[in-house]
Amino acid sequence: MQYDASNGMISSARVILLIGPSGAGKDSLIDAAREPLRAGGVEVARRVITRSAEAKGEDAHGVSEAQFQAMHEAGAFALDWQANGLRYGIPIQVDRWLDAGKSVLINGSRGHLAAARRRYPDLLAVGLAVSPQVLRERLLARGRESLEDIEQRLARNDRLQAYDADVHVLDNSATLAEALRALLRLLGEQGIIRSSLAKNPTCNLPD
Repeated sequence: MQYDASNGMISSARVILLIGPSGAGKDSLIDAAREPLRAGGVEVARRVITRSAEAKGEDAHGVSEAQFQAMHEAGAFALDWQANGLRYGIPIQVDRWLDAGKSVLINGSRGHLAAARRRYPDLLAVGLAVSPQVLRERLLARGRESLEDIEQRLARNDRLQAYDADVHVLDNSATLAEALRALLRLLGEQGIIRSSLAKNPTCNLPD
């Protein structure tokens, strides 16, 4: 179904690829957006990661390297990539949601953006930006990596810092509420959710 600004209809289903450096706040933003996205008929993909299920962080499915490889060979992933010594996979369920007319939010990777665009040419790329100091503070605060790992992630961010012109950049250096409002406003402008929902999300915005 195509979007028509005159009658508020929702666009054809699209992938929304949220990208940004580790510590930019992608997990927090996704958690805050779940309720209004669900109200707008948008699914949120759960990633598969070769990280211990007990590790802090996003609501991901943690698997071993061998399990991940077996899933990969079985065609279980719509997208997959490797970064920071870990492997990440997006379940093939994404394609079934799209076929059913539902847009899907994916926690993606800047380094894998080109490959994601080849698979989903009309995807909406949304990049989170934060100041270097805020990024360092968040990485330290989450307690997920060693100091050496944090320095490696910061160095990777320096290499991948610039977004291309087709990425919609949201500043997440301030409050989560501001970032959430900006994300919902963008999805409303793109016709992925109703503009009324973008203005009046059915959740309590965080402070």
